[in-house]
Amino acid sequence: MLRVTRTDEPAGACFKLEGKLAGSWVDVVEQSWRHMPPECASKRCTVDLSAISYVDPRGMDLLAAMYRGGIELKASGCLGKGIVEQIKKQNEAVKAGS
Repeated sequence: MLRVTRTDEPAGACFKLEGKLAGSWVDVVEQSWRHMPPECASKRCTVDLSAISYVDPRGMDLLAAMYRGGIELKASGCLGKGIVEQIKKQNEAVKAGS
């Protein structure tokens, strides 16, 4: 089960994910991200992983794609921080290999 809450603020949009980013829930988050209103695309967007309890490989791929697309990943818990750090390291490795 995953709860996705999107808030739109003047500075940009924020997706808060609570629960497990796995299975069909990955598709739900991707659809929410891909169908953001055009006016949100020019603003800062964040994904809050502070309340995430599990991320499957497809979920990791989606978060990495979102990060590469300019979305800021933030977290406060150990799991969320570990996910963010792993994605950032993978992104740096890809850039270094280019």
